Amino acid sequence: MFRRGRLVAWLALVLWTVAAIALLPLAGRDAEAVSTDAAAALPRDAETTRAVERIRAAFPGADAPVAVVVYTRDTGLTAEDRAAVEADRAAFGAAAGAAVESDDGRAVLVAVPVPGKGTQVGDTVRRIRQEVGDGPAGLRTAVTGSAGVEADSDEVGGEVETTLLLATVAVVVVLLLVTYRSPVLWLVPLIAVVLASQVAAAVVYLLDRHAGVTVTENSSTVMLILVFGVGTDYALLLIARYREELRRHRDRFTAMAVAWRRSFPAVLASAATVTVGLLCLLAASSNDVRGIGPVAAAGTVVAFAVMTTLLPAVLVLPGRWLFWPFVPRFSPSAEVGPVSRNGGWQRLAGAIGRRPRAVWVCTALLLVALSFGVFGLRLGQPADRMFTTEVESVVGLRMIERHFPGGASAPAEIIAAAPRADDVVAATSGVDGVADVVRVGVSADGRWVRVDAVLRHSPDSAAAEATVERLRRALHAVPGADALVGGGTAAALDTERGAARDNRLLMPLVLVVVLAVLVLLLRALVAPLLLVASVVLSYTAAMGVVGLVAGAIGYPHVMASLPMLGFVFLVTLGVDYSIFLMTRAREEVAASGHRDGILSALTVTGGVVTSAGVVLAATFSVLLVVPYVTALHLGLVVAVGVLIDTFLVRTLLVPALAIDLGARTWWPARPRVA
Repeated sequence: MFRRGRLVAWLALVLWTVAAIALLPLAGRDAEAVSTDAAAALPRDAETTRAVERIRAAFPGADAPVAVVVYTRDTGLTAEDRAAVEADRAAFGAAAGAAVESDDGRAVLVAVPVPGKGTQVGDTVRRIRQEVGDGPAGLRTAVTGSAGVEADSDEVGGEVETTLLLATVAVVVVLLLVTYRSPVLWLVPLIAVVLASQVAAAVVYLLDRHAGVTVTENSSTVMLILVFGVGTDYALLLIARYREELRRHRDRFTAMAVAWRRSFPAVLASAATVTVGLLCLLAASSNDVRGIGPVAAAGTVVAFAVMTTLLPAVLVLPGRWLFWPFVPRFSPSAEVGPVSRNGGWQRLAGAIGRRPRAVWVCTALLLVALSFGVFGLRLGQPADRMFTTEVESVVGLRMIERHFPGGASAPAEIIAAAPRADDVVAATSGVDGVADVVRVGVSADGRWVRVDAVLRHSPDSAAAEATVERLRRALHAVPGADALVGGGTAAALDTERGAARDNRLLMPLVLVVVLAVLVLLLRALVAPLLLVASVVLSYTAAMGVVGLVAGAIGYPHVMASLPMLGFVFLVTLGVDYSIFLMTRAREEVAASGHRDGILSALTVTGGVVTSAGVVLAATFSVLLVVPYVTALHLGLVVAVGVLIDTFLVRTLLVPALAIDLGARTWWPARPRVA
């Protein structure tokens, strides 16, 4: 065993060295794979998506971001103000639109298309802001519109990836130091998980280039955090079992072989659950959400591969001294029975064993009570509530809303057959909620006409969405017009509908997939059903807590896809801790009977699984440092949900229910008692 184990360890180390040399240069190019196309966030078959595609084909460059410059003076615009506006228009170039003055004479708008992508848009917007900031005294200015929002996103999020990486590494380092209390051991899983994150970035780059996977900033961020979270979890589980086996076996290679063999099924089931659950996102209608699936799944697979092949080699080759100063020594008395006992967990297990029904009923009632907080959430995220900091584009939107019709900054964009332009304009003008209609132009081939409809209500309001629905019905009824309605309000409406459809489809699909994995792992039906029901209850409780917290801090509006994304992550990640518990329980039940086996498994796995849960929750909580409300919500949902799974579901609910059900937990199979 010694020679074979050493050979396998060195072989794994050499293979990963070769893989790192080949893949790590590609990891630095992962930013090239990130798509900034706004259409990537739209449902594939939505009318807005078709409108964007048609406008791009008929009017090249017309889909460029638009900087909307707003000038206001509370006492009314002066002749000097108007002259300054005209001077700015001339400086903006021929593409700048006409100056539009408000009815109250206190504000004026100028729309400026901004060519280019990414940082080019931000640079142009910053230059515009500098130019308009030198106007007459007392004239307030702001630059908003889609270009302004994009520029602000780049500015506040310019260092997000670096910040996230540093924050995540810092969190993992602190937790590993606290867990192992060793000056050396913590470095081993940290190096492994950092390598996994870079290999995963290279794999994502290859998926974008050769598999057509849509990679967005959201998906790459989620993948990075997921790799650190699950990778560290798998490392904690393996190291804990290795430490336990080192006390049972004199040869460290034998100890690692036993530890790997006994921890591998749980880690495999965890990785399979997360991976397959994430791949269910491929059925989503939104390109943005659909891209998260394969990107995050690739990260999970890489983390699994590194932690089950490279990490064991790096742990076993140096020897036991890695655990200094708490080096596990071989003890003949530890050869039989669990050795990772802890007094606190033994007392908790004893309390659960005495009154299991009272424990699970009280825990379930607490989770149900927490779930009622979900009524504090509001689906749909307004444009002026995207950031956790005050930015100029939001200030500009509020300035526009005070002096112009609500939809002036984001009109509905209509593209229709040019021969029916008059009918389209007439039908648009007759729709209730439309404040103004503007003919933008005719395509170069004369086939299509572009018409903008300014809505009376704020682009993010329910009234504006209702106007878009009326507008679509009216235009679809114009014979031969073949009209499509897009724009910001239409995109929000279609995104909400796509998210509702994804919620109905993906939530049951993920449950079925997770249940199938659990049935295969536990070779039972009752236990998997028990675990699935527990994580669903945990999810609703987590959403309730987020509803209470988000409402208290002033961010109750959530993106339409948050319930579905939160469900996928919490069900696939949350069930992991119950998997770790129940796989060990099955092993212990075979040795000492059902009740004692469940309590023994809780005692033995309590410390390491709790550490794993805290690590995963802490890694996702770093999303709270990102200045986007969406990231804040997702970080809260996953972090709170994982903590609920760790401290309530896996610690109290599942073991108490399993004891109360008795041996029926393993139906139709029944583990043999040695």
